Amino acid sequence: MDRVTIFDTTLRDGEQAAGGLLNAREKLDIARQLDTLGVDVIEAGFPVNSAAELEAVRLIAKEVRRPVICALSHANAEAVDQAWEAVKNAAHPRIHIFLSASDIHLMHQLKKNREEILEASRAMVARGKEYCQDIEFSPMDASRTEPSYIYRILEAVIDAGATTVNIPDTVGYAVPSEYGELIAGILQNVRNIGKAVISVHCHNDLGLAVANSLEAVRLGARQVECTVNGIGERAGNASLEEIVMGLRTRKDFFNLGTGIDTTQIYKASHLVSDLTGFPVQPNKAIVGANAFRHMSGIHQDGVIKKAQTYEIMDPRDVGIPASSLVLGKLSGKHGFSERLAELGYALSEEALARAFQSFKEIASKKKEVNDRDIESIVAQEQRSVREVYHLEHVEVVAGDHSIPTATVRLLGPDGQSLADAALGTGPVDAVYKAINRIVKVPNRLTEFTVKSITEGIDAIGEVLIRIESDGITFTGRGASTDIIVACAKAYMNALNRLLLAKG
Repeated sequence: MDRVTIFDTTLRDGEQAAGGLLNAREKLDIARQLDTLGVDVIEAGFPVNSAAELEAVRLIAKEVRRPVICALSHANAEAVDQAWEAVKNAAHPRIHIFLSASDIHLMHQLKKNREEILEASRAMVARGKEYCQDIEFSPMDASRTEPSYIYRILEAVIDAGATTVNIPDTVGYAVPSEYGELIAGILQNVRNIGKAVISVHCHNDLGLAVANSLEAVRLGARQVECTVNGIGERAGNASLEEIVMGLRTRKDFFNLGTGIDTTQIYKASHLVSDLTGFPVQPNKAIVGANAFRHMSGIHQDGVIKKAQTYEIMDPRDVGIPASSLVLGKLSGKHGFSERLAELGYALSEEALARAFQSFKEIASKKKEVNDRDIESIVAQEQRSVREVYHLEHVEVVAGDHSIPTATVRLLGPDGQSLADAALGTGPVDAVYKAINRIVKVPNRLTEFTVKSITEGIDAIGEVLIRIESDGITFTGRGASTDIIVACAKAYMNALNRLLLAKG
């Protein structure tokens, strides 16, 4: 199996993302994790930019010894000299020189002609070669440059000593077939291309950075420049984790490998996110919070039976302990019962049916039902008693300029639907009075407690009450995302206990 070199530019291009500046110590922490991850080349920074940047690259070159440590350089003598100064103590140093090649850059930014650009490119690669053997050259904005001119530049810089030639899609303009044709054309038309590795550096302005990179690799490129989480200038770069896992998952198609320890991907992602302050979107491939979480009932059923039905990767391969079934309104009974089993609960079919109904009621009001919600549902089921009256409906009108009014509907002993309404000093008082008008069992409320079981604005609230009748105390509990409904459930729970005790 052929091997693709992974060139990580998180510390250079990734840091160019607006608001993503890192200090030297943070850069070193990320570089060490990239080393553990197994990247082949770390582009540590752009030394000519500042003294602080030069020192950060120099620190990484000194401390991180296994991978190639690369410094970026403009195509001018001062920048090349500064780049070498930064990486000269690395175990494996590289200087990466770049210069714009497209006509739009030459005319409007550099004010130079093609021959001047070609000569400057050749001369600066030769200057870099005097310092070290590993020289990379990038004709910037290559995807918007006439291919024949790209061929000329590449031949010149390879003759001057470049060992890697990078083909940047600097503004994310290319589409895969077009970019692939450029790579194929280079292989066919650059006479000395066999002396250099073809690299690709794709930006994500059209969301095609990974697709373009993989197409280029398919057609002969053997180095991919990418960043952790895909961060970088504007819309970012090709995502390291997507490139690596694309090659790994579809090795049947690409027949290519990398030296990456994929179990370190998730850790690297979180470190970069924490230090740059850029959160990873939940639906981000490979490392997003939802990447290995299943919410659809159909998907959950398939994953329970065999993970590969809906998972093309094992989450453990990227450093995530396991996939998870997210319980919500789309979840089915199979997923719910599986989660109950994982939590250690075994319910009868009848109890499971009731618990699942309670779960669906809660799920219709919450985006996600967590384990504590489920434990509350099971607790209610375990505390449930045979019902003489069943609460079907409760509705309350209340406010600081209105009299609290409650309407309730109960299912009676003979299956008849019974409804009534009442006024109260508050919404709970009105609910209890309305229930009393239907049930007509004298009792006195002796304790009323409300607590939150789960967190957040959509938390489940639990109500515990105690009522007394003929000197005997009866306890009732109820839980719901609506605290008034929880109060009504708790009262009905206590009343049913009272009615059953009286026979």
